[in-house]
Amino acid sequence: MFSSLKRRPPSISIFHHPSSPPSLKALKLLQSANTSPYPANKSPSAPPLEYNLEVVESPPTADQVKTILSYMPSKATSPSMALLSAHPSAGAGETRPQTVEAIVELARKSPSALKWPIVVDWEDGKVAIGDVEGVKSMLETIRRKRDGEEKTGDEVDQPKGWFT
Repeated sequence: MFSSLKRRPPSISIFHHPSSPPSLKALKLLQSANTSPYPANKSPSAPPLEYNLEVVESPPTADQVKTILSYMPSKATSPSMALLSAHPSAGAGETRPQTVEAIVELARKSPSALKWPIVVDWEDGKVAIGDVEGVKSMLETIRRKRDGEEKTGDEVDQPKGWFT
């Protein structure tokens, strides 16, 4: 009866910086996959992927950064290694911020200090930072779920009985 309430499109946020080429490429890829056949090169008749895309043209908040870091595959990665770029404004050695709050403050003052884009799939707990290939991987996961190649959480938790 309420199964339609369970099944909703994923929410993806892109923390985007307009002067970053990887960020522009990731944004274009996300917008295209959401409005055009996906994957277009393999099946022009395929439907677009269904997800809610939020474009944020500012750095994430401290709470968002903490959540994003929890999605990282390696929990041993320091926040500065995961989020800060090689840009001189990011600092080096001991001058490089180490806490989430210090990184967020630096990003507000100097956006070039961050690796752009930061793309987050909030439902699947996946993140791609400064990496367009990671965005492609997220989109491929959504495609596999759409095409029935990968089970969704709803399908995994369904009890199997005589009449199902």
